[in-house]
Amino acid sequence: VQLQASGGGLVQVGDSLRLSCAASGRSSSNYYMGWFRQAPGKEREFVSVINWRSGSTVYADSAKGRFTISRDNARNTVDLQMNSLKPEDTAVYYCAANDWRKGLQLSPGLYDYWGQGTLVTVSS
Repeated sequence: VQLQASGGGLVQVGDSLRLSCAASGRSSSNYYMGWFRQAPGKEREFVSVINWRSGSTVYADSAKGRFTISRDNARNTVDLQMNSLKPEDTAVYYCAANDWRKGLQLSPGLYDYWGQGTLVTVSS
């Protein structure tokens, strides 16, 4: 599966931003689709994941209550709606996919497919 992330940009504290990950290739319904981020000088970290088939979701504590992950079957995209953005949300955001047979995974090292990343900068 090929992934293309988009939607990043420069925003102010408290603003909202919607990231989108377009999936192509094999059927997306066979995957867990995740969002990860990597801030300068830090390791890549888990943000959120969705089971494409069931729609079940998991969020990192830093994302709970502010971010919402969703999938759009018609567009074949997985979106990450980010509200109430903070400076610490500044990072390159990556979408990733994992075969559903691997089960739910939160570690980026266990994901098979990655998009190219989109930069989110939250300015104070």
